[in-house]
Amino acid sequence: MAKYECTVCGYIYDPEEGDPDSGIAPGTAFEDIPDDWECPLCGVSKDMFEKIED
Repeated sequence: MAKYECTVCGYIYDPEEGDPDSGIAPGTAFEDIPDDWECPLCGVSKDMFEKIED
């Protein structure tokens, strides 16, 4: 599963870790996160993230 980076603050969403503080379980692909999820650091919307190429 791909990692995604917030283009505003640089937060990396790692699907292996998820975002437990926001109710996103480890193993959740970025594509499967609800559309209303926000960056846990800066609060921007999901569409402000870009896929990190391996």
